[in-house]
Amino acid sequence: MSVAIAENQPELTESVAESTEKSDQADQQEAASTKSAEVEKAGSEFAYLERNEFTSEIYKIEVKNMGYFGIGEFKKLLKNTLKLDMTKIKSPTRKEFAFVCFRSQADQQRALETLNGYKWKGRILKAMAAKASADPLHKRRGEEDAGEIKPKRQRTAVEATCPLAEMPYEKQLEQKTEEMATLLKKYTQELRRLNADAKPHLDKFQFKSVLPSPTVNGYRNKNEFTVGKNLDGEIVVGFRLGSYSDGSVEVAEVQQLPHLPAQAKWAAQSFQQLVRQSKFQPFNPVGNVGHFRQLMVRSSTATGELMLVAGIYSSNLSETEQQELQNELRTFYGQPEQNTTHKCTSLYYQDVKHREAGQMVNPVTHLSGSTHITDTIQGLQFRVSPLAFFQINTAGANVLYQQAIDLAAPSRDTTMLDICCGTGTIALAFAKHCKQVLGVEIVPDAIKDAEYNAQTNDIKNCKFFAGNADDFIKSMVREALYGQEPGKPVDLIAVVDPPRAGLHNRSIAAIRSASAINRLVYVSCNPNSAKRNFIELARPESKQYKGEPFYPKTAVAVDMFPHTTHTELVILFERETKSTAAESLKGEATAEATKETNESVVTSAT
Repeated sequence: MSVAIAENQPELTESVAESTEKSDQADQQEAASTKSAEVEKAGSEFAYLERNEFTSEIYKIEVKNMGYFGIGEFKKLLKNTLKLDMTKIKSPTRKEFAFVCFRSQADQQRALETLNGYKWKGRILKAMAAKASADPLHKRRGEEDAGEIKPKRQRTAVEATCPLAEMPYEKQLEQKTEEMATLLKKYTQELRRLNADAKPHLDKFQFKSVLPSPTVNGYRNKNEFTVGKNLDGEIVVGFRLGSYSDGSVEVAEVQQLPHLPAQAKWAAQSFQQLVRQSKFQPFNPVGNVGHFRQLMVRSSTATGELMLVAGIYSSNLSETEQQELQNELRTFYGQPEQNTTHKCTSLYYQDVKHREAGQMVNPVTHLSGSTHITDTIQGLQFRVSPLAFFQINTAGANVLYQQAIDLAAPSRDTTMLDICCGTGTIALAFAKHCKQVLGVEIVPDAIKDAEYNAQTNDIKNCKFFAGNADDFIKSMVREALYGQEPGKPVDLIAVVDPPRAGLHNRSIAAIRSASAINRLVYVSCNPNSAKRNFIELARPESKQYKGEPFYPKTAVAVDMFPHTTHTELVILFERETKSTAAESLKGEATAEATKETNESVVTSAT
């Protein structure tokens, strides 16, 4: 038995060796496979850097040892003080560090040399080159595949766009009223901490309620649809169900959404038909491939006109192909069978791709039909161009503007400044109540529309300017004062209806420093974002915000967006001048003295 074992020993040893070798090879293959998967994952997360497209992520730096700071003050340091040509600042915590991106390697290098060792706010800054951020979609999908995070449940189109649709409208208004009251309470509490002088004004501050929209369903006169694919891989024109950073690019149809009018649903359906039969492909953000990217639809409740703006990603199209696609759009919407239910009365092509430096909007090309649509607010006709701002709820805008007029209480001696005037809707609604209206808007085409609208409605006391609001506020104030009759008191009201992010702090500073403005009406479609502006208007006078504060007096909300969580808020702010404050204090002192005298007389009599 022992002999047999001894004889078989070499064979056993060879078998173990072979097994060990195979195990080592398997481990190496597994390691190589894992490494390959990691490289592939990393490659997909950073593949966007290899595309023939500009991204400032290539020229990024990290600045450390900053302490607490504001994005605005850091941006001012970079652009104004150090003259660095940056594109964006990213700082998740606004504490200790920030990432800054530039347009070129030369700009990046100059920033590194300038910022490294620079003393700011008592600290020595450290600057170094930083790696580009990973593509958020590829990163999240990689984490889901690896089991590091759980995939999010995909929402339905109704959940994504109309989360309150299943709730009775009266309940929606109750919920929005509670939410708005809570937001305003937080705002006033924060203001009490920042400005002790605000207390008597905040004690009198009133929030009325959330007023209902006259139209609850089908109210949206503007919609921007995405072209993509649904979960089954079918081409769809509708709304995205999630964000790119959450790992979602799926698009759902819109036929069941209550806030869209029939015209908008038809437009999405017809464009979907066009894309499905075209040789050109729907755009895919994963890899930035394809062509049909989006569809903007604008409709008129007054005339039934329908404008379609086809957004095309042209970076991978030749000029000949772009022309071919434009002809395809003209031909498709020129067919009689396409216009049986609804009709496209205005057709545009929009070149949607990465914007160049200084480019504010993606350019549009008129293809067919009329160049504008016309709608009515407050009994006035308004011409609307493709890119101009116009309230998305026309019926709600009638209520909104009347509330703004009632709060501002203009007279025949009033000059009204409309800041962010768009196509002049608010300005022209105020015009019949005022001596003069001056408006400013950054989009030149919107100013052309505003001037045309004033002429169409035979309104002659309005004047409009194209440019940044903060560049024109002071000049508009000077023009208003120049036209004032000698010896007559100045009555100057400002009305602001800014984009969702609110006004730039330079515009707030310009309004604060214009001492002739004593009343301001702030119209906000995103009160949570605008709260920053509310604080800036009412905080104590400082080096940045010169001029006495504007205190909130009255607020009212209008439900411009039924079935959603959004609400439009209107707040009247009034400035208390030093003379008014002195008279108020004097009046309070006199009242107190009278009270003490009366008490003394009563005591003596007793």
